[in-house]
Amino acid sequence: MHKVPFLDVGHSYRELRNEIDVAVTRVLQSGRYIQGEEVANFESNFASFVDAKFCVGVANGLDAIYLALRALGIGVGDEVIVPAHTFIATWLAVTNCGATPVPVEPELNGFNIDPTFIEAAITSRTKAVIMVHLYGQPCEIDEIHNVASRHGLRVIEDAAQAHGATYKGKRIGGHSDVVTWSFYPGKNLGAFGDGGAITTNDHALAQKIQVLGNYGSKQKYDHSELGVNSRLDPIQAAILNVKLDYLDGWNKTRQEIAKRYIGSFSDSAVLCPQENGWSKSAWHLFVIETSDRDAFQGQLISLSIESIIHYPKAPHQQTAYCAAFAGQKFERAERLSSSVLSLPIGPGMSNEDVSFVCEAVQKILKS
Repeated sequence: MHKVPFLDVGHSYRELRNEIDVAVTRVLQSGRYIQGEEVANFESNFASFVDAKFCVGVANGLDAIYLALRALGIGVGDEVIVPAHTFIATWLAVTNCGATPVPVEPELNGFNIDPTFIEAAITSRTKAVIMVHLYGQPCEIDEIHNVASRHGLRVIEDAAQAHGATYKGKRIGGHSDVVTWSFYPGKNLGAFGDGGAITTNDHALAQKIQVLGNYGSKQKYDHSELGVNSRLDPIQAAILNVKLDYLDGWNKTRQEIAKRYIGSFSDSAVLCPQENGWSKSAWHLFVIETSDRDAFQGQLISLSIESIIHYPKAPHQQTAYCAAFAGQKFERAERLSSSVLSLPIGPGMSNEDVSFVCEAVQKILKS
Protein backbone atom coordinates (compact mmCIF):
# COMPACT_ATOMS: atom_id res chain seq x y z
CA MET A 1 0.00 0.00 0.00
CA HIS A 2 1.17 3.52 -0.81
CA LYS A 3 2.04 5.37 2.40
CA VAL A 4 2.69 9.10 2.68
CA PRO A 5 4.52 10.35 5.79
CA PHE A 6 3.71 13.82 7.05
CA LEU A 7 7.34 14.88 6.55
CA ASP A 8 10.42 12.94 5.58
CA VAL A 9 12.93 14.66 7.89
CA GLY A 10 15.73 12.38 6.68
CA HIS A 11 15.38 13.48 3.07
CA SER A 12 17.88 16.35 3.34
CA TYR A 13 20.59 14.10 4.77
CA ARG A 14 20.14 11.50 2.04
CA GLU A 15 20.27 14.23 -0.61
CA LEU A 16 23.29 16.06 0.85
CA ARG A 17 25.03 13.26 2.70
CA ASN A 18 28.50 13.82 1.28
CA GLU A 19 28.49 17.58 1.89
CA ILE A 20 27.07 17.23 5.38
CA ASP A 21 29.51 14.50 6.35
CA VAL A 22 32.40 16.68 5.23
CA ALA A 23 31.06 19.66 7.20
CA VAL A 24 30.51 17.66 10.39
CA THR A 25 33.92 15.99 10.13
CA ARG A 26 35.52 19.41 9.70
CA VAL A 27 33.98 20.57 12.99
CA LEU A 28 34.97 17.41 14.84
CA GLN A 29 38.56 17.70 13.63
CA SER A 30 38.77 21.40 14.47
CA GLY A 31 38.56 20.90 18.23
CA ARG A 32 36.36 24.04 18.45
CA TYR A 33 33.01 22.83 19.79
CA ILE A 34 31.58 26.09 21.18
CA GLN A 35 31.08 29.20 19.01
CA GLY A 36 33.96 29.68 16.56
CA GLU A 37 34.27 30.03 12.80
CA GLU A 38 31.45 27.64 11.83
CA VAL A 39 28.89 29.63 13.81
CA ALA A 40 30.25 32.97 12.60
CA ASN A 41 30.08 31.79 8.97
CA PHE A 42 26.49 30.66 9.31
CA GLU A 43 25.48 33.86 11.07
CA SER A 44 26.95 35.91 8.22
CA ASN A 45 25.42 33.74 5.49
CA PHE A 46 21.97 33.60 7.08
CA ALA A 47 21.90 37.36 7.68
CA SER A 48 22.66 37.88 3.98
CA PHE A 49 20.02 35.35 2.97
CA VAL A 50 17.25 37.11 4.91
CA ASP A 51 18.35 40.65 4.04
CA ALA A 52 19.38 41.57 7.60
CA LYS A 53 22.59 43.22 8.79
CA PHE A 54 23.22 40.98 11.80
CA CYS A 55 22.47 37.43 12.94
CA VAL A 56 23.11 35.84 16.34
CA GLY A 57 22.86 32.07 16.65
CA VAL A 58 21.13 30.70 19.75
CA ALA A 59 20.18 27.29 21.11
CA ASN A 60 16.56 27.10 19.90
CA GLY A 61 13.55 29.10 18.75
CA LEU A 62 12.08 29.65 22.21
CA ASP A 63 15.38 31.11 23.43
CA ALA A 64 15.44 33.35 20.37
CA ILE A 65 12.15 35.02 21.35
CA TYR A 66 13.12 35.16 25.02
CA LEU A 67 16.50 36.77 24.32
CA ALA A 68 14.93 39.22 21.88
CA LEU A 69 12.48 40.33 24.56
CA ARG A 70 15.25 40.58 27.16
CA ALA A 71 17.40 42.65 24.82
CA LEU A 72 14.48 45.03 24.28
CA GLY A 73 14.24 45.52 28.04
CA ILE A 74 10.91 43.76 28.50
CA GLY A 75 10.29 42.24 31.91
CA VAL A 76 8.12 42.12 35.02
CA GLY A 77 4.99 44.27 34.83
CA ASP A 78 5.12 44.68 31.05
CA GLU A 79 2.57 43.39 28.56
CA VAL A 80 3.29 41.97 25.13
CA ILE A 81 0.68 41.55 22.38
CA VAL A 82 0.77 37.97 21.03
CA PRO A 83 -1.37 35.97 18.59
CA ALA A 84 -4.17 33.96 20.17
CA HIS A 85 -3.53 31.25 17.56
CA THR A 86 0.10 30.13 17.59
CA PHE A 87 2.48 27.55 19.03
CA ILE A 88 2.83 28.05 22.77
CA ALA A 89 6.54 28.99 22.55
CA THR A 90 5.56 32.53 21.53
CA TRP A 91 3.66 32.93 24.81
CA LEU A 92 6.22 31.07 26.97
CA ALA A 93 9.00 33.45 25.98
CA VAL A 94 6.91 36.38 27.21
CA THR A 95 6.06 34.63 30.47
CA ASN A 96 9.67 33.57 31.01
CA CYS A 97 10.66 37.26 30.90
CA GLY A 98 8.20 38.00 33.68
CA ALA A 99 5.88 39.86 31.30
CA THR A 100 2.24 39.10 30.49
CA PRO A 101 1.07 37.81 27.08
CA VAL A 102 -2.02 39.63 25.79
CA PRO A 103 -3.72 37.55 23.07
CA VAL A 104 -5.21 39.02 19.91
CA GLU A 105 -7.46 36.98 17.62
CA PRO A 106 -6.42 35.77 14.15
CA GLU A 107 -7.77 37.21 10.92
CA LEU A 108 -11.26 36.13 9.92
CA ASN A 109 -10.08 34.47 6.71
CA GLY A 110 -6.56 33.51 7.72
CA PHE A 111 -4.33 32.28 10.51
CA ASN A 112 -2.16 35.26 11.46
CA ILE A 113 -2.81 37.96 14.04
CA ASP A 114 -5.48 40.46 12.93
CA PRO A 115 -3.84 43.92 12.82
CA THR A 116 -7.22 45.63 13.21
CA PHE A 117 -7.64 44.11 16.69
CA ILE A 118 -4.23 45.07 18.10
CA GLU A 119 -4.98 48.66 19.07
CA ALA A 120 -7.87 47.69 21.35
CA ALA A 121 -5.54 45.36 23.30
CA ILE A 122 -2.92 48.02 24.05
CA THR A 123 -2.69 49.42 27.57
CA SER A 124 -0.25 51.68 29.40
CA ARG A 125 1.80 48.54 30.22
CA THR A 126 2.12 47.31 26.63
CA LYS A 127 5.73 47.37 25.47
CA ALA A 128 5.85 45.21 22.34
CA VAL A 129 3.97 43.25 19.69
CA ILE A 130 4.99 39.80 18.52
CA MET A 131 3.68 38.79 15.12
CA VAL A 132 4.03 35.16 14.02
CA HIS A 133 4.30 34.30 10.33
CA LEU A 134 2.30 31.16 10.99
CA TYR A 135 2.60 28.17 8.67
CA GLY A 136 5.01 30.24 6.52
CA GLN A 137 2.40 32.89 5.57
CA PRO A 138 3.72 36.42 6.21
CA CYS A 139 1.71 38.78 8.41
CA GLU A 140 0.65 42.23 7.24
CA ILE A 141 3.86 43.77 8.57
CA ASP A 142 3.23 47.37 7.56
CA GLU A 143 -0.18 47.52 9.24
CA ILE A 144 1.27 46.12 12.46
CA HIS A 145 4.18 48.57 12.30
CA ASN A 146 1.74 51.45 11.86
CA VAL A 147 -0.12 50.51 15.04
CA ALA A 148 3.10 49.93 16.96
CA SER A 149 4.56 53.25 15.82
CA ARG A 150 1.51 55.19 17.01
CA HIS A 151 1.93 53.71 20.48
CA GLY A 152 5.72 53.56 20.74
CA LEU A 153 5.88 49.77 20.79
CA ARG A 154 8.76 47.51 19.76
CA VAL A 155 8.02 44.88 17.13
CA ILE A 156 9.24 41.29 17.09
CA GLU A 157 8.65 38.85 14.26
CA ASP A 158 8.50 35.15 15.12
CA ALA A 159 9.65 33.67 11.82
CA ALA A 160 10.18 30.10 13.04
CA GLN A 161 8.03 28.83 10.15
CA ALA A 162 8.92 31.41 7.51
CA HIS A 163 12.44 30.64 6.21
CA GLY A 164 12.56 32.14 2.73
CA ALA A 165 9.12 33.79 2.80
CA THR A 166 8.88 37.30 1.34
CA TYR A 167 6.85 40.41 2.12
CA LYS A 168 6.44 42.99 -0.64
CA GLY A 169 9.40 41.54 -2.50
CA LYS A 170 11.80 41.39 0.44
CA ARG A 171 12.63 38.31 2.48
CA ILE A 172 11.33 38.10 6.01
CA GLY A 173 14.25 38.81 8.35
CA GLY A 174 14.94 42.51 8.58
CA HIS A 175 11.66 44.40 8.63
CA SER A 176 11.26 44.81 12.41
CA ASP A 177 13.33 45.48 15.53
CA VAL A 178 14.18 41.79 15.77
CA VAL A 179 13.21 38.61 13.94
CA THR A 180 13.46 35.24 15.65
CA TRP A 181 14.09 31.86 14.05
CA SER A 182 13.93 28.18 14.90
CA PHE A 183 15.97 25.49 13.14
CA TYR A 184 14.03 22.57 14.65
CA PRO A 185 14.52 19.56 12.33
CA GLY A 186 11.05 19.84 10.78
CA LYS A 187 11.50 23.46 9.68
CA ASN A 188 12.13 24.49 6.06
CA LEU A 189 15.73 25.10 7.17
CA GLY A 190 16.15 22.49 9.86
CA ALA A 191 19.16 21.37 11.87
CA PHE A 192 19.77 17.79 13.04
CA GLY A 193 18.80 18.84 16.55
CA ASP A 194 17.74 22.09 18.16
CA GLY A 195 18.97 25.46 16.97
CA GLY A 196 17.79 29.03 16.58
CA ALA A 197 18.81 32.55 15.62
CA ILE A 198 17.89 36.20 15.84
CA THR A 199 18.30 38.67 12.98
CA THR A 200 18.22 42.45 13.25
CA ASN A 201 19.51 45.61 11.62
CA ASP A 202 20.40 47.12 15.01
CA HIS A 203 24.05 46.58 15.91
CA ALA A 204 23.57 47.44 19.59
CA LEU A 205 20.70 44.97 19.90
CA ALA A 206 22.72 42.24 18.19
CA GLN A 207 25.59 42.80 20.61
CA LYS A 208 23.29 42.71 23.62
CA ILE A 209 21.65 39.48 22.45
CA GLN A 210 25.10 37.93 21.97
CA VAL A 211 26.07 38.87 25.52
CA LEU A 212 22.78 37.69 27.07
CA GLY A 213 23.08 34.30 25.39
CA ASN A 214 26.68 33.84 26.57
CA TYR A 215 26.12 33.95 30.33
CA GLY A 216 25.83 37.74 30.17
CA SER A 217 29.48 37.92 29.19
CA LYS A 218 31.21 39.81 26.41
CA GLN A 219 34.64 38.89 27.71
CA LYS A 220 35.37 35.60 29.49
CA TYR A 221 34.76 35.74 33.26
CA ASP A 222 33.46 39.31 33.00
CA HIS A 223 29.64 39.23 33.32
CA SER A 224 27.79 42.49 32.74
CA GLU A 225 24.29 41.00 32.40
CA LEU A 226 22.18 38.32 34.08
CA GLY A 227 22.52 36.08 31.07
CA VAL A 228 21.80 32.48 30.10
CA ASN A 229 23.59 29.78 28.15
CA SER A 230 22.03 29.77 24.69
CA ARG A 231 24.45 29.32 21.81
CA LEU A 232 24.11 27.70 18.40
CA ASP A 233 26.13 24.48 18.28
CA PRO A 234 28.98 24.57 15.70
CA ILE A 235 28.02 21.16 14.29
CA GLN A 236 24.47 22.39 13.70
CA ALA A 237 25.81 25.64 12.22
CA ALA A 238 27.95 23.67 9.76
CA ILE A 239 24.97 21.53 8.74
CA LEU A 240 22.74 24.59 8.35
CA ASN A 241 25.39 26.27 6.20
CA VAL A 242 25.28 23.33 3.79
CA LYS A 243 21.49 23.23 3.71
CA LEU A 244 21.07 26.99 3.27
CA ASP A 245 22.30 26.74 -0.34
CA TYR A 246 19.40 24.41 -1.13
CA LEU A 247 16.62 26.20 0.75
CA ASP A 248 15.26 28.18 -2.20
CA GLY A 249 14.99 25.01 -4.27
CA TRP A 250 13.26 23.13 -1.48
CA ASN A 251 10.86 26.01 -0.98
CA LYS A 252 10.07 25.98 -4.70
CA THR A 253 9.08 22.33 -4.36
CA ARG A 254 6.82 23.22 -1.44
CA GLN A 255 5.22 25.97 -3.53
CA GLU A 256 4.58 23.54 -6.37
CA ILE A 257 2.94 21.06 -3.99
CA ALA A 258 0.78 23.80 -2.48
CA LYS A 259 -0.29 24.89 -5.97
CA ARG A 260 -1.35 21.34 -6.81
CA TYR A 261 -3.28 21.01 -3.57
CA ILE A 262 -5.07 24.32 -4.07
CA GLY A 263 -5.97 23.39 -7.64
CA SER A 264 -7.32 20.05 -6.46
CA PHE A 265 -9.29 21.19 -3.40
CA SER A 266 -10.25 24.82 -4.04
CA ASP A 267 -13.84 24.07 -5.10
CA SER A 268 -14.48 21.55 -2.34
CA ALA A 269 -15.77 21.53 1.23
CA VAL A 270 -12.27 22.15 2.62
CA LEU A 271 -10.89 25.67 2.96
CA CYS A 272 -7.37 26.01 1.54
CA PRO A 273 -4.76 28.62 2.50
CA GLN A 274 -4.15 31.29 -0.12
CA GLU A 275 -1.29 33.63 -0.87
CA ASN A 276 -2.08 37.28 -1.40
CA GLY A 277 -0.64 39.80 -3.79
CA TRP A 278 1.93 41.25 -1.39
CA SER A 279 3.60 38.16 0.06
CA LYS A 280 5.06 34.82 -0.85
CA SER A 281 4.64 31.97 1.61
CA ALA A 282 7.40 29.58 2.59
CA TRP A 283 4.69 26.89 2.74
CA HIS A 284 6.14 25.40 5.89
CA LEU A 285 2.75 23.79 6.40
CA PHE A 286 -0.28 23.31 4.18
CA VAL A 287 -3.17 23.79 6.57
CA ILE A 288 -6.75 23.19 5.52
CA GLU A 289 -9.91 23.86 7.48
CA THR A 290 -12.76 21.39 7.55
CA SER A 291 -15.93 21.21 9.63
CA ASP A 292 -15.47 17.55 10.60
CA ARG A 293 -11.71 17.59 11.10
CA ASP A 294 -11.31 14.53 13.33
CA ALA A 295 -13.33 12.27 11.03
CA PHE A 296 -11.45 13.67 8.03
CA GLN A 297 -8.13 12.89 9.67
CA GLY A 298 -9.32 9.40 10.54
CA GLN A 299 -10.13 8.72 6.90
CA LEU A 300 -6.67 9.92 5.85
CA ILE A 301 -5.13 7.53 8.38
CA SER A 302 -7.17 4.66 6.90
CA LEU A 303 -5.63 5.53 3.53
CA SER A 304 -2.09 5.56 5.01
CA ILE A 305 -1.64 9.33 4.82
CA GLU A 306 -0.18 11.06 7.86
CA SER A 307 -1.46 14.46 8.94
CA ILE A 308 -0.94 16.65 12.02
CA ILE A 309 -3.09 19.22 13.83
CA HIS A 310 -1.36 22.59 14.24
CA TYR A 311 -2.61 23.17 16.92
CA PRO A 312 -5.29 21.15 18.77
CA LYS A 313 -5.47 23.62 21.68
CA ALA A 314 -5.03 27.38 21.66
CA PRO A 315 -2.43 28.58 24.20
CA HIS A 316 -5.09 30.03 26.51
CA GLN A 317 -6.68 26.56 26.69
CA GLN A 318 -3.47 24.87 27.79
CA THR A 319 -3.17 23.85 31.46
CA ALA A 320 -0.18 26.20 31.82
CA TYR A 321 -2.37 29.21 30.98
CA CYS A 322 -6.01 28.25 31.48
CA ALA A 323 -6.19 29.61 35.05
CA ALA A 324 -4.81 33.00 34.01
CA PHE A 325 -7.32 33.23 31.15
CA ALA A 326 -10.31 31.59 32.87
CA GLY A 327 -13.56 32.94 31.48
CA GLN A 328 -11.93 34.59 28.48
CA LYS A 329 -13.03 33.50 25.04
CA PHE A 330 -11.02 33.74 21.84
CA GLU A 331 -13.58 32.38 19.44
CA ARG A 332 -11.58 32.55 16.23
CA ALA A 333 -8.57 30.83 17.79
CA GLU A 334 -10.79 28.16 19.33
CA ARG A 335 -12.54 27.59 16.01
CA LEU A 336 -9.21 27.07 14.25
CA SER A 337 -8.08 24.62 16.93
CA SER A 338 -11.10 22.46 16.16
CA SER A 339 -10.98 22.74 12.36
CA VAL A 340 -7.38 22.93 11.09
CA LEU A 341 -5.47 19.98 9.66
CA SER A 342 -1.99 19.97 8.12
CA LEU A 343 -1.48 17.81 5.05
CA PRO A 344 1.90 16.38 4.01
CA ILE A 345 4.19 18.90 2.31
CA GLY A 346 7.95 18.91 1.90
CA PRO A 347 10.81 18.56 -0.56
CA GLY A 348 10.98 14.81 0.05
CA MET A 349 7.54 14.19 -1.48
CA SER A 350 7.41 12.56 -4.90
CA ASN A 351 4.91 13.46 -7.63
CA GLU A 352 3.22 10.15 -6.86
CA ASP A 353 2.90 11.10 -3.19
CA VAL A 354 1.25 14.41 -4.06
CA SER A 355 -1.12 12.77 -6.53
CA PHE A 356 -2.01 10.13 -3.96
CA VAL A 357 -2.90 12.79 -1.39
CA CYS A 358 -4.97 14.74 -3.92
CA GLU A 359 -6.89 11.66 -4.96
CA ALA A 360 -7.40 10.55 -1.37
CA VAL A 361 -8.81 13.91 -0.29
CA GLN A 362 -11.15 13.99 -3.28
CA LYS A 363 -12.29 10.46 -2.44
CA ILE A 364 -13.00 11.46 1.16
CA LEU A 365 -14.95 14.53 0.09
CA LYS A 366 -17.13 12.43 -2.21
CA SER A 367 -17.82 9.75 0.42
